[in-house]
Amino acid sequence: MSKLRVVFMGTPDFAVTILDGLLKHGVNVVGVITSPDRPSGRGQKINQSAVKKYSDAHDLTTLQPVNLKDEIFQSELRALNADLQIIVAFRMLPESVWNMPPKGSVNLHASLLPQYRGAAPINWAILNGEKKSGVTTFFLQHQIDTGDVIFQEEVNISDTMTAGELHDELMHIGSSLINKTYDAIEKGDVPSTPQVEMNAGELKNAPKIFKPDCEINWNDSIDSIFNLVRGMNPFPTAWTNLVDESGTSLTLKIFGADKVKEEHKQAIGSIKTDGKSFLYIYGLNGYLSIKVLQLQGKRRMDLEDYLRGSKINDGWKVS
Repeated sequence: MSKLRVVFMGTPDFAVTILDGLLKHGVNVVGVITSPDRPSGRGQKINQSAVKKYSDAHDLTTLQPVNLKDEIFQSELRALNADLQIIVAFRMLPESVWNMPPKGSVNLHASLLPQYRGAAPINWAILNGEKKSGVTTFFLQHQIDTGDVIFQEEVNISDTMTAGELHDELMHIGSSLINKTYDAIEKGDVPSTPQVEMNAGELKNAPKIFKPDCEINWNDSIDSIFNLVRGMNPFPTAWTNLVDESGTSLTLKIFGADKVKEEHKQAIGSIKTDGKSFLYIYGLNGYLSIKVLQLQGKRRMDLEDYLRGSKINDGWKVS
């Protein structure tokens, strides 16, 4: 068991993989901080975060503060006597928390900082058609995602990679990078590069994504539309409104599609299908060939499964 006492902070599955990697690496995790249990769904069933479930299964000390500035929580955190805090996919911390341990607080961010600071770096990298991304470990400072960089590791983004696929790749690479970062800090030989000294060019941000950001604009280029579908897959999902022959409007979520770039004379947003095996929706300079979809009131389905049980024809269109 290592000598440094570590407090881990995180909430989703991404963070679970990092925490699991730390424990397997022999790190002495003396406490876990995660979000409070919350009611959700129709029955308002109480749900625990992925990190909370993992922490309980491994008998780790867990704190679930509602308010990170609460004096009782901070007293409990201080009592854990951590040398180092590691933060992955958690909330913004007040200085009284991130500045508490003598070795500082390290964050893992799913981009090559200083590019794509913000809440949704994976989605925005795909949305913007980037060819590479990566993970960064850095020391927390006052402004979000601006601290001195410790290590980075780069990955390539293929032309068809989805946000979900990039998420999973960065999650596993991030686990190794966090362990490497921990080892450097424990040895007292940790690099630290101010982001202002990094030649990153024009900075792109990664703000939180809301439902209107996911709506497809069929007047965009087919490349931009395809990137939106990839970048929102599997969550929060690109969508558009369709109008059937009776004038009823239905929301269509698109989880998977291929793009075909070609000049055409079809109306923007028009639909072409044989009702059996293909469904095309036309954009500015090509069309999307829909592969996986979810129409309002239906479950998520592969296209052919959907067309076997539901009607959709060329009379439908994007509203």
